Amino acid sequence: QVQLVESGGGLVQPGGSLRLSCAASGRTFSRSAMGWFRQAPGKKREFVAAIGWTGGSTFYADSVKGRFTISRDNAENTVYLQMNTPKPEDTAVYYCAVGRGPLIAITESGFGSWGQGTQVTVSS
Repeated sequence: QVQLVESGGGLVQPGGSLRLSCAASGRTFSRSAMGWFRQAPGKKREFVAAIGWTGGSTFYADSVKGRFTISRDNAENTVYLQMNTPKPEDTAVYYCAVGRGPLIAITESGFGSWGQGTQVTVSS
């Protein structure tokens, strides 16, 4: 079992930038894809971005493509989400998750372990 701890959330102004981190402990995640999801108040949790186990492949939701970047450091067991030019509609609790295998997944069923989430609020 992998334990995940997200950090880096907070208040950011529209057009600013924020970097989320997700540190994994326990069983190493270097052979697993990783993903970020988010849940806004009153809405279902939705896919944001995913990265394959080597870091060579990524996939993004259309709503964040070109603004957010997912990356990973397998030596540090950490995955990141760089959020550039965030918008108020990006306000949500952001969760990282470990994939069930090495390839990218974009649905919740493709992920087995989840963090507790970190709040991101985009507001001026």
